[in-house]
Amino acid sequence: MSATSHKVVVIGGGAAGIATAASILKRRPGLDIAIVEPAETHAYQPGWTMVGGGVFDVATTTRPMHSVMPKGVTWIRESAASFQPDNNQVTLGDGSTVTYEVLIVAPGIRLAWEKIAGLNETLGQNGVTSNYRGDLAPYTWQLVQQMQGGRAIFTQPPMPIKCAGAPQKVMYLACDHWRRAGVLGDIDVDFRTAGAVLFGVADYVPALMEYVGKYGIGLELGSNLVAVDGPGQQATFATAGGEVTAPFDMMHVVPPQVAPQFLADSPLAAPSGFTDVDQHTLQHVRYPNVFGLGDAGSMPNAKTAAAVRKQAPVVAVNALRQLDGKGPTAGYDGYGSCPLTVERGKIVLAEFAYGGKLAPSFPTWLVDGTKANRLSWMLKADFLPWLYWNGMLKGREWLAGPGGLIAQ
Repeated sequence: MSATSHKVVVIGGGAAGIATAASILKRRPGLDIAIVEPAETHAYQPGWTMVGGGVFDVATTTRPMHSVMPKGVTWIRESAASFQPDNNQVTLGDGSTVTYEVLIVAPGIRLAWEKIAGLNETLGQNGVTSNYRGDLAPYTWQLVQQMQGGRAIFTQPPMPIKCAGAPQKVMYLACDHWRRAGVLGDIDVDFRTAGAVLFGVADYVPALMEYVGKYGIGLELGSNLVAVDGPGQQATFATAGGEVTAPFDMMHVVPPQVAPQFLADSPLAAPSGFTDVDQHTLQHVRYPNVFGLGDAGSMPNAKTAAAVRKQAPVVAVNALRQLDGKGPTAGYDGYGSCPLTVERGKIVLAEFAYGGKLAPSFPTWLVDGTKANRLSWMLKADFLPWLYWNGMLKGREWLAGPGGLIAQ
């Protein structure tokens, strides 16, 4: 089996891995960087909500992986299988190894569909769909358009999940379509979440509750989907009072989400299974030449693309300092953003940092994120996809420069 070596090895060619490699190369052109990524396609996953709402075509959310790889990196078309950080080595899926001076771990989060009994067998049929798979988002829109009456259930599993607002976004867009079509009154809409609150940052809850009321949504807190009978169109939920079963005509499912197994089983993992890093420097707590970011990081932030946009420059700065034998100087404040699509043309733009502290990017006279507004819709539908492809993945840190190290 072959053995190769690179100055910097990045695990994952998703948003976090590509953005970080690009940010490093902006600072140090020509640096020897390898990205380990088996997929041939790169997806703009925040766009799948809009596909499920009939706003985007799914083809606009994907591009060939080779087209987003930063110029000059070595693309290793393999999966990572295990880590040997004491030897500065990664073993790949084909048995070959790659060694590094600095390792950046960004493999994303794993969608654990199998944790819901019967779900895999019925996804994409029997009225069961999920925008968490790009190939199923068009089916979501198809179901929404076909729905004339009956019951629609929207589910949310326990945290952590990527884009904690996505389970609600699809529901509000569906309800808005049904309202405009004049059939909302004939549809029972339920939001069943394993969580104890509608949304984790309290400042945004009043605006969301307004829409829950406007659409007549039945809100069931502490209700976790555990089984689906697709042909029988029955869903089983675990609640504090025991298991309950509910019939449905359409159900949008969000799967439980966990760290990739090869990471969870490695010396790099925290007890949660995610990469065990300092929440500010994003440097590993035991291996100083290892950094982690994105959905696979142990940081207690919202797992969103907007969070990655802020994390990538921090890792770029601190990884280069590590190569130079110096300590980290850049810090991440926990920023995350969740543009909640409450109706077609309006969004509640939730932006917050660690501890639920509001962290707006714009002055409130322009965008008040705690209220639904049209300008935020333009950001979500037009500006953010453009910023993703042309800014973030190319190492352009517009609205996202690395902050100074936060006092700890």
